[in-house]
Amino acid sequence: MTTMSVMPRVTDDWTVDDLVQLPDDGLRYELVDGMLLVSPAPRPLHQRASARLFTALNAGCPPHLEVFFAPLDWQPDRRNSLEPDLLVVAKEDIGTENITEPLALAVEVLSPSSRLRDTTLKHAKYAEGGISSYWIVDPNEPSIIAYALEHGQYVEVARGANDDVVRLGEPFPVTAVPAELITS
Repeated sequence: MTTMSVMPRVTDDWTVDDLVQLPDDGLRYELVDGMLLVSPAPRPLHQRASARLFTALNAGCPPHLEVFFAPLDWQPDRRNSLEPDLLVVAKEDIGTENITEPLALAVEVLSPSSRLRDTTLKHAKYAEGGISSYWIVDPNEPSIIAYALEHGQYVEVARGANDDVVRLGEPFPVTAVPAELITS
């Protein structure tokens, strides 16, 4: 059994420095405004959708951008560290550690344990952090919703479900069929 050496804590004000002390136990550790969020490891359906979308993104990715998959943290400041399922990053913003500059795209693939967090809390933090494109993929009810950042708020720019062909334009053109992301 793994125990966490940093718990219990006197304060709930976590920083990115605290994350390196947590165990590598398969759980997903994220920070939102200094609050630690812990999620279980993803399920196979989630991973299948993530992998297939990664393949589509990677195939169309222009040379000045790079596609990554979790775990890789986006840390816009000392009190926030989020781990999108897929990230598209400008190559000039890639260092040796975590990504600190705004992403070109953050993609969240919903899980039962992450649905509310991904659609509300992370949605707001990504907009606040200047991430220009945000996609939400639901593998349980195969669908994709794409948002673009306009005047600090996300507006829906594409949506599709099941066998719909979803044409996504930002940060570069990609076409996806939600049902094909999950069929075995």
